[in-house]
Amino acid sequence: MNKKLDIKKIEKISKALGDPYRIKIVEAIRKEQDWTPCTLILDMLDLAQSTVSHHIKQLVDADLLLAEKEGRNTKYKINKEVFEEYVTFLSLFTA
Repeated sequence: MNKKLDIKKIEKISKALGDPYRIKIVEAIRKEQDWTPCTLILDMLDLAQSTVSHHIKQLVDADLLLAEKEGRNTKYKINKEVFEEYVTFLSLFTA
């Protein structure tokens, strides 16, 4: 078992990534290469603002996204360290 990720954390990450809209959000943020404003994410998806906020909250709660306030808005970035730990854990099943 990965030292940094316990089973509860792995479960939370897996659940957060188990929704197609959350995958789209992560992919969109990854493509930006830097901090991505929430408004940009909202513009990409045909969903209500409250629904997008819910999906982003799930990703932030799983530590997959880093959030930073900028005035009244929030911007997001991929938490590469957590993704790397998760991929390392998953790679144990292919060894």
